[in-house]
Amino acid sequence: MAIKKLGVTVLSLALFNPSAWAGEKEDLEKLRGTTKGLIQILVEQGAITKEKAGELIREIEKSPTETETPEEEVDKKTVRVPYVSETVKQEMTEQIRMDVLAQAKREQWGKPGAIPEWAQKIRWEGDFRLRSQSDMFQSDNFNLLPNYLEINRVGGPANTDNPFLNTTNDRERLRLRARLSMLAEVTQGVTAAFRLATGSANDPVSTNQTLGNMGNRFNFMLDQAYIKLEPYQWLTLVGGKIPNPWFGTDLVWDEDLNFDGAAVQFKPRIGNELVWFSTLGAFPLQEIELSKKDKWLYGAQTGVDWNRSQFRARFGVAYYDYQNITGQRKAPNDPSQDFTAPQFMQKGNTLFDISQTQNSGRYALASEYKELNITANLDIYTFSPVHITLTGDYVKNIGFKKEDIVQRTGRDVDQQNQAYLGRVAVGMPRIKHRHDWQVFGGYKHLESDAVLDAFTDSDFHLGGTNAKGWIAGGSYGVATDTWLTLRWLSADQIVGPPLAIDVMQLDLNVRF
Repeated sequence: MAIKKLGVTVLSLALFNPSAWAGEKEDLEKLRGTTKGLIQILVEQGAITKEKAGELIREIEKSPTETETPEEEVDKKTVRVPYVSETVKQEMTEQIRMDVLAQAKREQWGKPGAIPEWAQKIRWEGDFRLRSQSDMFQSDNFNLLPNYLEINRVGGPANTDNPFLNTTNDRERLRLRARLSMLAEVTQGVTAAFRLATGSANDPVSTNQTLGNMGNRFNFMLDQAYIKLEPYQWLTLVGGKIPNPWFGTDLVWDEDLNFDGAAVQFKPRIGNELVWFSTLGAFPLQEIELSKKDKWLYGAQTGVDWNRSQFRARFGVAYYDYQNITGQRKAPNDPSQDFTAPQFMQKGNTLFDISQTQNSGRYALASEYKELNITANLDIYTFSPVHITLTGDYVKNIGFKKEDIVQRTGRDVDQQNQAYLGRVAVGMPRIKHRHDWQVFGGYKHLESDAVLDAFTDSDFHLGGTNAKGWIAGGSYGVATDTWLTLRWLSADQIVGPPLAIDVMQLDLNVRF
């Protein structure tokens, strides 16, 4: 379209230039030469291609007699030019000039490195992490801890060579994580985005890929894909496979977890320093084709964000309600309730065999999960650029009812339905430049049925619940957007057979 308009512009200038049709052939040839020179300049500036320039030159070189009728060929020396008034000529010339200038500005003619308008709406970003990880197990750990996820997957412990988790053999791994995001500003207040990431299609809480698979290629899958609407500064709606919309910590949600569904966020400002925020979300966990009992997560959160010159304080209260995730008893050889077993779990939650006979290969959750979560964060930047950040988190599963679990499973259970976390960090809140630094430490206590073990931190105690212990570490910037992080996570079981796990992670991170 741009080249077509340019051709029309050049030919129009040739027709309505007062010297173009002065009645003399030599003047016409001079005009053609001038026009060709203009086209050559446009080619050199990169405004048009050589191919399009050739088309324009061939059009200009056409003889005026090529379109004459036989009657008109009687007197070939006669040149007939329609009369155009000076006023019309000036108006058309000015209009053409304005069109060319507008098009040149819009398409950035002659500007080195200019990109199309649609491409200017797209932003790419990503990160890469190379990790050395050591998993260290205490020698007297219980070594017959069932791997319930694998047992459910293969249909019973008899169908797998090893139905137990590794709890005694230390492990050294090199791992990597690569993520690439595209964000497109469709129009004012409308954003479309997606992110690709490494990892497993069957693990929602990790994007790590372990090196050492005989040179085979890694998976690179759709990790996020969503549309975000911001019709007002205080209102955001987002739907698809979305980033975590909640204000919280890894006590409840692993940092790699994304959510399928939709959320709406309200952030009205109250005065100059205070923002009240509220979030509502609905997320399908598992769609069941032959049942109306699809598994869902509904959530609601409200809180305040107080931002002053010397500190920022945030406080939030959330309620997360899981629907239809508890296991249901089934008759022997009846697969109709198999879907009540979870598609993904880590370890720690109270489970039971949903079959009337033992070892059916279908272990499901014994408790309901309705989590009340209180989170607070205080970021002190009196000594900026050094920040002191304090974080506290508490959660209680108010859906845990001991009598219902006894009736459902036929056995007594301990009431382990609370969790808490305390953490302090000192240094730069975001490692951006060389010599930026941060040190951090914290304590976590996470009882068996406080939260759904599927979605909590996958590094502490190697994932799941029924764990307590310390986390400590630090980060240091070695170049712009390049930094090292060292973490030590030491955790023991809270109840049950002994299971002590220490994890050391050394990361090289880059961000672009």
